[in-house]
Amino acid sequence: MTISIEEALETIYAEVNVKSTHILAIEETLGSIVAKDYKARFDLPRFNNSAMDGYAVKVADAGKEVNIKEVTYAGDKAEDVFSEGEVVKIMTGAPTSSSCEAIVAIEHVKTTNKGIVLPSDIKKDNFIRFKGEDIQSGTTFLKAKTKVTAYTLALLSSQGITHIEVYRKPKVVIFSTGEELKAHYEKIEGHQLYNSNAPMFAARAKELGCDVSYISSAGDSMESLKNAVKNAKDADLILTSGGVSVGDKDFTKEAFRELGMSTYFSGIDIKPGRPTNFGKLGDCFVINLPGNPLAAMVNFEMFVKPTIAKLSGTQSFYHGLITTKMKSEHKFRVGKNAVLLGTWDGNAFEVIKGQKPGMVAPLDMADGLIVTTKELEHLKKGKEIKMIGIKLNFGSDKKEDFFVS
Repeated sequence: MTISIEEALETIYAEVNVKSTHILAIEETLGSIVAKDYKARFDLPRFNNSAMDGYAVKVADAGKEVNIKEVTYAGDKAEDVFSEGEVVKIMTGAPTSSSCEAIVAIEHVKTTNKGIVLPSDIKKDNFIRFKGEDIQSGTTFLKAKTKVTAYTLALLSSQGITHIEVYRKPKVVIFSTGEELKAHYEKIEGHQLYNSNAPMFAARAKELGCDVSYISSAGDSMESLKNAVKNAKDADLILTSGGVSVGDKDFTKEAFRELGMSTYFSGIDIKPGRPTNFGKLGDCFVINLPGNPLAAMVNFEMFVKPTIAKLSGTQSFYHGLITTKMKSEHKFRVGKNAVLLGTWDGNAFEVIKGQKPGMVAPLDMADGLIVTTKELEHLKKGKEIKMIGIKLNFGSDKKEDFFVS
């Protein structure tokens, strides 16, 4: 029975869960999802220190000539006390003593034969970095279900943490069906096609943080399909394309069912890509996508992507939305939830013209997609819309003013 887009997504959200965790050196965790909260072992900074090359001073000495008592460098111990009329020359990162009330930058003093003259407008605590102002000991500085980035490694390193527990990256196995399909490195006859779906799925799954295996295309017989499934069922997710419609050789769903797959849904009220199937074989989830490249890609972004997100352990498994506007008017056929690929220049979304389910060219052009309601007939130029991003590299081929004024 065909279900709605919302019902399909809610099924995925409810049924798919993360599998297991392991402990890795932090350098190996990039892109993984943190499995538990981490608390700070100590304050950061660990001690009060200077944010500038300058002088540790008393506020009461503002505008006065003072003597330089000593010099403190980063890595030194701070002088215990200094009195009014005295300053300590201090370098960036060097610890400040309990006597220090402010730091005055080197360029803001005047040198004399006896010492220096301080500016008249010294503010208390100026340019002092206080113990624990960044991270306080005992507080949670890294939360579970967040993604490890290069900047996460900076956090962990600052606390001297060498290994963390993360969710294991989902293992995805991919194969296509169809005697007519050949790998892109093989020679083909005039009646055959190159398999563009499998390399696309494999690369996209890797981009989303999966460990990916590819099984060469299965034939159109039940025996060959069952063999492919048996070779793949140790995965967290099996992803196939083709053989899910109503043709004479569309055996994919039947092959999975005969091997024991339970089906959550079979068919989604979406254009393109209605014959999309979601089920589970043992502990392995299964998504059977259409064979048409554009339809397969659309349904990968709509349904496979959140499945992978759930398997990875992240809490950010819903589709992220960008509010933008239509670059030009576009008309629709009513009666279907349509998914349309388009380009996005940071300001407006432009529907890619003439896109059809079997096409390949629009896939590389698309920056995002929009999903329309069944009742929608047209969108006017400038109309505010919500876009689901696909490839969002925020670099630009145009030089623009980025200052906020």
